[in-house]
Amino acid sequence: MLDARWVRDNVEAVREAMANRGASWDFDRFLALDEERRELIAKVETRQARRNELSKEIGGLMKDGRRDEAEARKDEVRLINDEIAERDRHRDEVDAELRAMLLTIPNVPDASVPVGPDETGNVETYRWGAPPAFDFEPKAHWDLGPSLGIIDFERAVKLAKSRFVLLGGLGARLERALINFMLDEHTGHGYREWWPPSLANADTLTGTGQLPKFEDDLFKTSGEGTPLYLIPTAEVQLTNIHRDETLDASQLTLDYCAYTPCFREEAGSAGRDTRGMIRVHQFDKVEMVKFARPEDSMDELERMVRDAGHILERLGLAYRVIVLCTGDMGFSAAKTYDLEVWLPSYGDYKEISSCSNTKDFQARRAGIRYRDPSEFKGTRFVHTLNGSGLAVGRTLAAVLENYQRADGSVEVPEVLVPYMGGVRAIEPEA
Repeated sequence: MLDARWVRDNVEAVREAMANRGASWDFDRFLALDEERRELIAKVETRQARRNELSKEIGGLMKDGRRDEAEARKDEVRLINDEIAERDRHRDEVDAELRAMLLTIPNVPDASVPVGPDETGNVETYRWGAPPAFDFEPKAHWDLGPSLGIIDFERAVKLAKSRFVLLGGLGARLERALINFMLDEHTGHGYREWWPPSLANADTLTGTGQLPKFEDDLFKTSGEGTPLYLIPTAEVQLTNIHRDETLDASQLTLDYCAYTPCFREEAGSAGRDTRGMIRVHQFDKVEMVKFARPEDSMDELERMVRDAGHILERLGLAYRVIVLCTGDMGFSAAKTYDLEVWLPSYGDYKEISSCSNTKDFQARRAGIRYRDPSEFKGTRFVHTLNGSGLAVGRTLAAVLENYQRADGSVEVPEVLVPYMGGVRAIEPEA
């Protein structure tokens, strides 16, 4: 969430930022509400001052025995109190509408973000490894997995509906191996592992920006009591661990990671990557989250990208890094790097990790502050960062496609062999 005063004082810059993002927002309504709010505050302060004057007069009149005049002043005080109460109620309504508006405006892109309308404006910054050269016609993972007997899309539809995946045998073990490998790598680099709930309340999802704007993309529970939502990413839970808390500067930077299943309704994405495991309703993911000082957050973003890339390099998977332009960034992000892995089925790179610095956008929504008495008085908002480390299903698809062999088997990457119980190849099931 953006700061209301900052938006008011920088309204033209924010207008330009929203235009660069392709976002629409009712600036005129915001400015009118902001002006109304300030007028209400000024009127209340004026009436409070008058009430204070009257209180002093009442004391003097009572002391002098002029009770009738004192009672008249008391009547005026009661009228002022009623007036102040009414204006306070009005201000609460204005504040609520202002907050509701601010919850729907996306973050302002960092100055280093390239301006562009959509993915065509993204800029490649780094490339690692070379795509494999096959001397046979490689299969897509949606064909390779079923032929190996480790992926069953048809039974997944029977169990749930389309765009779910059922893994079996060494496919299930490979998914588990990737999760454990990723967690071990991240905790080895100083991340603290968490095991959070897979359901979140509305306050939690509001804190990271999924609510109220993207409710249609979430799976929601029904029944009595407060509704809960299936989380779309562990970012939601990890970031909100410190909601409404004030951290000590000496704790920063905090590095967290977690594995969770993730659930996305994917409203509005029909027809996009519907084959295989690229865009599904449920998937596994290992997530990274950081809480940083504002002056450190951009350096921490670069580190997070390296940590995600490290996983791909250890797996021997070719990838590239791109910085997203203004028109392609997520709602909460101030700057985002996507890591894209090579997938032979597409003959191209596909997103496998997205690492973002939200600056204080999420922290303001979630009330996450820090204190540093040696640097400043009071508290300031931390900067929060999040990144996939990695999307497990897409990683499994990349392993299958890039490590496939001419006989239809798949070699297990060397770093995963210990996690696979010594299995070095996935062979077609008899």
